[in-house]
Amino acid sequence: MSEDIYKEIFSKNLKHYMAINGKTQTDLINDLDLNKSAVSTWCNGTRLPRMDKVDALAKYFGINRSDLIEDKSSFPEVNTLAAHFEGEEFSEAEMEEIKNFVEFVKNKRK
Repeated sequence: MSEDIYKEIFSKNLKHYMAINGKTQTDLINDLDLNKSAVSTWCNGTRLPRMDKVDALAKYFGINRSDLIEDKSSFPEVNTLAAHFEGEEFSEAEMEEIKNFVEFVKNKRK
């Protein structure tokens, strides 16, 4: 498989886990002390992170490393509220409201 395909797979998986956890690129940057341009390139599929960063992201999302680097074609198409607003900037109050909604939905599914 070409490196471009691995980049695409990682990008898709990363965005999937960001969406289902209600996380933005800014959250990853701040919470994990990551470089802004690095996170951007991972999300847009132009670069791959080093394995230590993959491990940090997996721990952050509570998933296995393989969940980020392997083809997860069985994912349903990401048709979430988060996906509709990807790349948008929200105020702190708006982000808090979104996070509260995500937690509410998660708790309903238990």
